[in-house]
Amino acid sequence: MTDASIDPALRIAARGAASNDGARFDKLSHSYQEDGWDTEVEQRPLCTEVTQESARRIISYNRSPDLPFDRSINPYRGCEHGCIYCFARPTHAYLGLSPGLDFETRLIARPNAPERLEAELRARGYRVAPMAIGTNTDPYQPIEKQYGIMRDCLKVLQAYQHPVAIVTKGTLIERDLDILAPMAAQGLVRVGISITTMDADLSRKLEPRTPTPKRRLAVIRSLSEAGVPVRIMTSPVVPGLSDHDLEALMQAGAEAGAKAASWIMLRLPLEVSSLFQEWLRQHYPNRAKKVMKLVREMHGGKDYDADWGKRMRGSGPYAQMIAHRFNVAAKRLGLDTRQPALRCDLFYPPLRTGDQLTLNM
Repeated sequence: MTDASIDPALRIAARGAASNDGARFDKLSHSYQEDGWDTEVEQRPLCTEVTQESARRIISYNRSPDLPFDRSINPYRGCEHGCIYCFARPTHAYLGLSPGLDFETRLIARPNAPERLEAELRARGYRVAPMAIGTNTDPYQPIEKQYGIMRDCLKVLQAYQHPVAIVTKGTLIERDLDILAPMAAQGLVRVGISITTMDADLSRKLEPRTPTPKRRLAVIRSLSEAGVPVRIMTSPVVPGLSDHDLEALMQAGAEAGAKAASWIMLRLPLEVSSLFQEWLRQHYPNRAKKVMKLVREMHGGKDYDADWGKRMRGSGPYAQMIAHRFNVAAKRLGLDTRQPALRCDLFYPPLRTGDQLTLNM
């Protein structure tokens, strides 16, 4: 499949998006046109590019009633996993980049994130609450192996005894068990592993550079065996494509050691809608109408409803059916128990050279 927004000389392999339309804030658009001079185009692979950014602040705050946290950090912008449904894709438009292929191939690393994190945790007015990581882009995407920014951020959080909740699809999290296991023993960490489907073929199309579902279940097992509380996130539920897998995913997660489960319905904000529909026509043309019909039934006839209380799970008969199936399975599998709150009472900035000693005993 070709698109006017993509250089015809590029060979696109193992990517989620099939186009690279400009950011919604751009006044101009671009396209590639044959000029008749080159009869043969020499193909070259579309490679991942990483640039670096010096962050002025690293902790982002939100007031959304739909989210169980009020602060988060993101070591990277963009995500090479390439999940076509990723609701974070539109954030690349703020950088003047496309939410399409740019989002998964033009990445930005923030190497000073650990330094900024420590400075913000030391700020006089800082009040501790669980930190969320991985809620926008995956901190354990492939480039983490080279940059190690997530690991350095974890070292800061461990030193400050700061609670953290992590969401990922990546296997690199196993590398950090030497940090996570001691933090878990103190009640300072929990992890959510996202698995969309048990079907490896569907997974490879939906999320082309993520570990296989089987491998992610192995991550749940290794974390659980190390004493790290794990939640299986059956997200997103894709109507007409992955919805039949809901109970099987929860069963497999429980058998691997997950202690809790959660779900979110497919979300198609802004550019994600056109990208996902383009993906549907390419990979599942016979199901495209059915999938979008179910999506729109949950959002009042629209591709997406951003209203609080509705955007995560939709509304109407289909959404209610998925919620009921999830609740029944969670109760049967023992995944409906509420996990203990992460501890905030242990937070304490470590002393530095020149700091005044405390008089408390």
